[in-house]
Amino acid sequence: MTNFIEWDEKYSVDVPELDECRKQLMDMFNALIEIKTNKGDAKDVANLITEINDFGKIFFSKEEKILGRKGYPDLDTHSKTHRRFIKKAIGLRREIAEDVDNLAIEDIVELRDWLIRHFEATDTLFIPFLRIHRYVDECENKK
Repeated sequence: MTNFIEWDEKYSVDVPELDECRKQLMDMFNALIEIKTNKGDAKDVANLITEINDFGKIFFSKEEKILGRKGYPDLDTHSKTHRRFIKKAIGLRREIAEDVDNLAIEDIVELRDWLIRHFEATDTLFIPFLRIHRYVDECENKK
């Protein structure tokens, strides 16, 4: 059984900019799992975890700005889930601060799976909201 995850349209939120970020995060997790599985360099593991954390913040910020501009009613709750991911990613970074061997592949997969569940469950809730706004905007632009 492989721990790698491939992009699937079910993870799409129908916003190309956000979908690209999702794909990048998945690729980062795949790379981290590969490095860890192959007992790669500790510095590479640490750098990739930092990159996931930093990129996650940028990605979530983009998503929240898009939702905020449209007035998404559940934005506060949604943002809190993003902060939980960042907190968990920081936790991974702390785990390896002393020794990279403290980080188990299961910890990486657990965080990655949390992200995938977030894509599948939480993020799908705002798709109809954004589609309605896109439709309204298109109608307004035709006038």
